[in-house]
Amino acid sequence: MDLKGKVAVVTGVSKGIGLAAVKLLLEKGAIVAGWGRTAPDLEHDNFHHFECDVRHSESVQAAFDQTIARLGTHVQVLVNNAGLGIAGFLEDMSLDDWHTMFNTNVNGIFYCTRLVLPGMKELEEGHIINISSIAGTTGIEQMSGYCGTKHAVRGISHSLYKEVREYGIKVTCIYPGSVQTNFFDNIESVTVNENMMRPEDIASTILHALESHPNYHHIDIEVRPLMPKGKRQK
Repeated sequence: MDLKGKVAVVTGVSKGIGLAAVKLLLEKGAIVAGWGRTAPDLEHDNFHHFECDVRHSESVQAAFDQTIARLGTHVQVLVNNAGLGIAGFLEDMSLDDWHTMFNTNVNGIFYCTRLVLPGMKELEEGHIINISSIAGTTGIEQMSGYCGTKHAVRGISHSLYKEVREYGIKVTCIYPGSVQTNFFDNIESVTVNENMMRPEDIASTILHALESHPNYHHIDIEVRPLMPKGKRQK
């Protein structure tokens, strides 16, 4: 897809992967609507922030309506990036924490995607990028809730691409390993370090998938740091 002039929605844009993706899309000439609870520290003629909490369908609907009203066209790219993880043994997990993860990581994707699909079908062009995690392909001790949400993202992505591919719409699911973001702020067992991937690395993968030939479809992309523990000690 040639991104120049295309309308892209990115969720979770205040920092990290979302903000890095926004910056690359703007460099490519896209018009970007950033949906998030907090606006990023970013000023650009083609960037528009709309307050949105993806956990709530009415908030997503409002952001979508405002986006269409301001930009006056259909959404051609959706990057479902908003997400969070809360660590803990399953039997110790509070109901609030469990629901927060599923409402953000799973329901949020549903709320956002269902609104952009009709326009993409009308245009016969579109690309939905879902950010999962390597936690969506395996199990991790004390991360059962988070893993459950990211397995769900994988299942949604695999089912959806089969529903919409004949309309010229792509669905790509990306599974990052550890990334230098605020994701780990509330996970005491992990400290962000330079051996992790950068948000810009994941953004470059998003851009690579988006700019591919119309008949070339990335379905699953797993990315990891090459040396998560650093160079081998001699």
